Amino acid sequence: MKNRESRGLWLGFAGVVLFAATLPMTKLATGSFDAPQLSPTFVTFGRAAVAGLLSVLYLLFTGGPAPRGQQWVQLLFTASCVVVGFPLFLALGLRHVESVHASVVMGILPLATAVVGSVWLRQRPSIGFWICAIAGSVLVATFVALRPGSPGGGAQLADLFLLLAVLSAAFGYVSGGQLTARLGAERVICWVLVISLPMTLPVMLLDWPSTPIRIGAWLGFSYVALFSMWIGFFAWYRALALGGTVRVSQVQLVQPFLSMLFSVPLLGESLDALTVGFALAVIATVFIGKKMPAAPVTQNPSDGPQNEAYRAPPFAGKGMP
Repeated sequence: MKNRESRGLWLGFAGVVLFAATLPMTKLATGSFDAPQLSPTFVTFGRAAVAGLLSVLYLLFTGGPAPRGQQWVQLLFTASCVVVGFPLFLALGLRHVESVHASVVMGILPLATAVVGSVWLRQRPSIGFWICAIAGSVLVATFVALRPGSPGGGAQLADLFLLLAVLSAAFGYVSGGQLTARLGAERVICWVLVISLPMTLPVMLLDWPSTPIRIGAWLGFSYVALFSMWIGFFAWYRALALGGTVRVSQVQLVQPFLSMLFSVPLLGESLDALTVGFALAVIATVFIGKKMPAAPVTQNPSDGPQNEAYRAPPFAGKGMP
């Protein structure tokens, strides 16, 4: 069990590294409010369409079990969260704020994922685990308040978009992670993208840019299509199934700071000692939280047989609420 959790945490970290570049790459793709490049709609649906076409080839080449019954409903729900909700709200928010700002707002994603996972999957983390999760989130919130140039008290439209992106990602991660126990990590994200193609592909084509776009914007779009929307989920959903949603979600606490590191060379944004100090503190909460117990839920026999290659993890005992 410990070896399984460790594998899940390392895979989760690999996924987080890939996802961390999503913010600066999306910023590259969309540009700023004053100097727009690709539209948020094109980036949202285009990246899913490109990844969806790759998914068709992957499923045809590898085969494997197809979704059944209620799984189709859960796939549609997951698609609404990770294919539409998260990237669209993220792209809209990044039109108005810097990637560094967005990355710290997104720092509450681990706590949001843990809360959604514990309620949906009826897992009971220990008090110590919740203390670590909340402490990490408080550190991120404090960082937002202290960092020079960060917004003060007034709520901005961009922050609302980013918070909606957080909620979309949290629900999508938990739903997709649960499906991984039955279909496998690769097939979950591939099926999510394939069933979205009737919507994503036409929207991408209709919103194809009519003005010249910088090569950097196209490179940013290519990254979010290949890595953020596709390959990253191979590692992430497998990690959630191996290590448990509540525990693995805390690896995301380091994602804001990785996003900042990537933003320095990609966008020319600055990184200071305050950022490094808070990054180390947040990483410490992840390490301590890893040691805290998170009581599993007993598998419900009525859920039916599982794919032997992807046995149901302890948290996957219940269906959608």
